[in-house]
Amino acid sequence: MKKFSKLFTTLIAISSFFVCTAQRKTIDQKVDSVLKLMTLDEKIGQMNQYNGDWEATGPITKDGDKQNQIRKGMLGSMLNVTGVEHTRQLQEIAMESRLKIPLLFGQDIIHGYRTIFPIPLAEASSWDTSAIKLSARIAATEAAAAGVHWTFAPMVDIARDPRWGRVMEGAGEDPYLGSVIAAARVRGFQGKGLGNTDALMACAKHFAAYGAAIGGRDYNSVDMSDRTLWEIYLPPFKAAADAGAATFMNSFNDLNGVPATGNKYLQRDILKGKWNFKGFVVSDWGSVGEMINHGYAKDSYEAALEAVTAGSDMDMESRSYINNLSKLVKERKVKIELIDDAVRRILRKKFEMGLFDDPFKFCNKEREQQQWNNAENLKAEKMIAEKSIVLLKNENQLLPLGKETKTIALIGPFIKAVRDNLGFWSYQWPDDSSRIVTQWQGIQNKLGSNAKLLYAKGCEVNDSSQAGFAEAIEIAKQSDVVILSVGEASDWSGEAKSRSDLHLPGMQEELVKAMYATGKPVIILINAGRPLIFNWTADHVPAILYTWWLGTEAGNAIADVLFGDCNPSAKLPISFPRTEGQIPIYYSHYNTGRPATSDSDRFYRSAYIDLSIYPKFPFGFGLSYTNFSYSDITLSSSAFKAGQSIKATVTITNTGNYDGEETVQLYIRDLVGSVVRPVKELKDFQKIFLHKGESKQVNFTIDVNKLKFYSTELKYIYERGDFKVYIGTNSQEVKEAGFKLE
Repeated sequence: MKKFSKLFTTLIAISSFFVCTAQRKTIDQKVDSVLKLMTLDEKIGQMNQYNGDWEATGPITKDGDKQNQIRKGMLGSMLNVTGVEHTRQLQEIAMESRLKIPLLFGQDIIHGYRTIFPIPLAEASSWDTSAIKLSARIAATEAAAAGVHWTFAPMVDIARDPRWGRVMEGAGEDPYLGSVIAAARVRGFQGKGLGNTDALMACAKHFAAYGAAIGGRDYNSVDMSDRTLWEIYLPPFKAAADAGAATFMNSFNDLNGVPATGNKYLQRDILKGKWNFKGFVVSDWGSVGEMINHGYAKDSYEAALEAVTAGSDMDMESRSYINNLSKLVKERKVKIELIDDAVRRILRKKFEMGLFDDPFKFCNKEREQQQWNNAENLKAEKMIAEKSIVLLKNENQLLPLGKETKTIALIGPFIKAVRDNLGFWSYQWPDDSSRIVTQWQGIQNKLGSNAKLLYAKGCEVNDSSQAGFAEAIEIAKQSDVVILSVGEASDWSGEAKSRSDLHLPGMQEELVKAMYATGKPVIILINAGRPLIFNWTADHVPAILYTWWLGTEAGNAIADVLFGDCNPSAKLPISFPRTEGQIPIYYSHYNTGRPATSDSDRFYRSAYIDLSIYPKFPFGFGLSYTNFSYSDITLSSSAFKAGQSIKATVTITNTGNYDGEETVQLYIRDLVGSVVRPVKELKDFQKIFLHKGESKQVNFTIDVNKLKFYSTELKYIYERGDFKVYIGTNSQEVKEAGFKLE
């Protein structure tokens, strides 16, 4: 019976393989059959994408003839067109074209559509891949119901410079954490597979190394070694590709002197070559044409030549392809095979989405209405927002507040802010003012009539006036506790939002000092899209919550944490600097030949003479209302060989008074290598829940895959030798043990 069962299982597996192969051949055959019918101009049209003239992320090229171009088959995709009514209208025009090839509708669904979730950097603080996947899943469901086929997300750029505004859009500084989050987001967006009416095509961006823009200045050049590229900046892209990302997007920057959009090494050698990527590559907004500004192309004719030769399949908004590719082919400067390869990739996705079978399958008004005010989506948003709040400080267990607190002063420019709660890359809806939960409303909802809430704005986000201080001080003196909400405006982080000064803007830290001087207990909420600098606040105020921008349910989520209905568990995905002069600062640095071992060890060491060697808050840091103790590390063996593995075990005990969740982090250091290795590298983590008083063993498996790195020849190798393993609550507070790879 067992033999029969095994044989039956094998036959089923073989049958499934041939069915899948037949389905793939069927799509490829259909693509080829369409391709054979297409004229050169129609092929080039598929490689052309226009904006819909609603909202844009770059200069709009006004073109009143877009509808005629759709009719002529000169357009393959549009972006910034949403809503069943709009997408249906344009798709109907596409059905008037000779070959009736459907349009793809793309949109920046970065952290939500109708329901706005925490900004991606905040979600990354949850270290909860299931929650992050759910966020993307809901965003895809809502957007697909509104006629969208394709999201320009996730952004998987590693970012180690918080001056760069787009740090808010990614997962922080670490390639391992960034990789698992990239995969989770791709799987969330694409759901059970392309063609389902709740799935969006994902787009891993920006390929590649955009997050390393020199000086943190957006769109700036990137200059790095190939080893740094492969070790730090490419892994999240590889993870996205392995997770099945349908598309990739070029980055704006030049990499070592070659603009990414015209970079054959990135697109053809790595992505479509080594990684065997079968999707298509879209330029970023106008980036094909911007190669002229780079000085890499003389005009749009040369820009089109460079981009298509390098492997960029679709031109977003620059019109370089539509205006020049035909001539380039006819002059034999571009082989028709390059055009055919790009068009095949685009058509394949349209077939996989099911658009050839039913161009209007995503244009269902009833489905759109069902998702418009989905209460379950709001519940999920609040849960994910709670998981994203980082407790940075909690002296004398000031938090959580008791719900019996009589009088609370709510002060600061963000207490009653509405749209700021959504952060950058969010949509404006007519009912935002009633739908978005402010911090004031969230606390009101939590306490009802049980407490007296007093309010004073205190100051604006960014001006030099202290005119509101007197009222705020008077309000604070009447209260039992002060909750002060400060930060940067939501449109101060995001694309083209680089900042040279990361301190709290305007008079906000002066307002903090004024509140502290009243002698009342002060709790600070910091609202931001990036790590800010707030040293005086961090050193003096007893309780600090980093609330980022949390989305539609922000106020309710913050109230749940303030009053103990949710115990915070988030951990920082990026190091927080003490000052801009410390940037870039990240935990996985090299040791150097003269390492500083402490702040008292600076004499002829790799250190500043006027600044700590440590960040203000390290990578992986985040407190809880309870406390967790770590046992020493137990290794199953002190040595192992390739093909074997060992287990590293710690016992975590909840020693506090609250149930709570802890993220247990595993780091490894290769002590001696053929190239120098970082002082620590995150290699794994586990989230565990412990009731108060409970203990739990946590096991990590270590094998050679956790020890590999890129050699000077860019081979992914491991080397025998001595290693250290660290397990702890953040990148600094760790237990340590040693092992050998024989």
